[in-house]
Amino acid sequence: MRQLAVVVLAAGEGTRMKSSLPKVLHEIAGLPLIGHVLATAHSLSAEHVIAVLRHEKEKISQYVAQHFPSTVIATQDEVPGTGRAVEAALSMLPASYDGDVLVLSGDVPLIDVSSITELIERHRTSKSIGTLVTCQMENPFGYGRIVRSRGELVGIVEQKDATEDQRAISEVNAGVYVFEFAQLKVALAKVTTQNASKEKYLTDVISLMIEKGLVQAHQISDHWLVAGVNDRAQLSEVARELNSRIVRAWQLAGVSIDEPSSTWIDVTVQIGQDAKILPSTRLLGITSIGVGAVIGPDSTLTDCEVGSSAVVTRTVAENVKIASDTKVGPFSYLRPGTELAEGGKIGAFVETKNAKIGAGAKVPHLSYVGDAEIGEGSNIGAGTIFANYDGENKHQTKIGKHVKTGSGNVFVAPVSIGDGAYTAAGSTIRKDVEPGALARNPMPQENLADWVLEKRPGSESAKAAKRTE
Repeated sequence: MRQLAVVVLAAGEGTRMKSSLPKVLHEIAGLPLIGHVLATAHSLSAEHVIAVLRHEKEKISQYVAQHFPSTVIATQDEVPGTGRAVEAALSMLPASYDGDVLVLSGDVPLIDVSSITELIERHRTSKSIGTLVTCQMENPFGYGRIVRSRGELVGIVEQKDATEDQRAISEVNAGVYVFEFAQLKVALAKVTTQNASKEKYLTDVISLMIEKGLVQAHQISDHWLVAGVNDRAQLSEVARELNSRIVRAWQLAGVSIDEPSSTWIDVTVQIGQDAKILPSTRLLGITSIGVGAVIGPDSTLTDCEVGSSAVVTRTVAENVKIASDTKVGPFSYLRPGTELAEGGKIGAFVETKNAKIGAGAKVPHLSYVGDAEIGEGSNIGAGTIFANYDGENKHQTKIGKHVKTGSGNVFVAPVSIGDGAYTAAGSTIRKDVEPGALARNPMPQENLADWVLEKRPGSESAKAAKRTE
């Protein structure tokens, strides 16, 4: 088996994105564009993967080093063009290298392993020195056109150099190539910048190789696999297409997705069989959904772990753990560090942060739970506030097992409530409560007779009061 080196081109400015973020770091489906391409490259069992950078090199190389550390970084010099970028990559290969070179673009994120494997196999079995991918495009603007004579490839002409007749050609160069290393190196040395853009084109290598008669065009039918991203409109189009494929794949794997058009799922998400995803739901980052869980509608989960048979309704959650047989929502906001144990409940209009809620424990209504531990079987009354911040530092509240807290409580941290204790409605709890005790701090109620008649004479309330006399 011949060796393989993969070159990922990512040196361009990406000016049409009109962004301070490098084009290849714009995300779709949870990964930057270059992340999709590098993930594919590293799945090919290649001996070498080289990313060619120039503009915004520091930002891009930082991402590459963190997520794909075995990738070699090459830097393109001031000579523009894809041909020059490939030369920079080849200089990073060992002197003894004598395999094939696969060239990919860092802004073509949907290219997949199976299509590339087919391309490489065809290249090797045909004993070609160069093979390129082509496809038919309804709108070929911006792509190099494939020029044929009697069906045979005779050249590639770039958009800026094309005649009017050539611009009408719908078969385009997809920017994906496989070359025999030695032949590629020789051809690149002959390529000049004598063209409209004053660039060293990689496509000129194909023209030189055509003269030797050992170059072929490998046409694919699915143009989305080689769709490039040059601006934000194309970014959204490619993102939508990738998402539709992700959604369909999960449907075929046994996941019910009621409304695919409003459901977005990152490539890094995992979903168990018989889970149900309701409309307007986004599953993002490293999120996993258990078997038979129901998520949505109108929910966004980022980096969350959801257990089997859990029900999460109209909820925003980030970096939380939701165990099996739990219920969350509607209208819950679960912030990082929240852990809901098996059989527990976080109900309507509840916000949590750094909260560990035990098995079977419930926070049903209108509460804020921050920096807290709630023991198994405990129930938190409606409208409860865990006052965890003193203006400078955060403090923790600990609620024991099978505690019943009254509505409208405020727990002023740090404070602990013992197992089996109760707290009365409307109480502000500032001191620890021993197990089995009832904590209350009521003020005697005082009614000032005729206060409204005296202080608000002539008001609608006064009139109503007088009518009852």
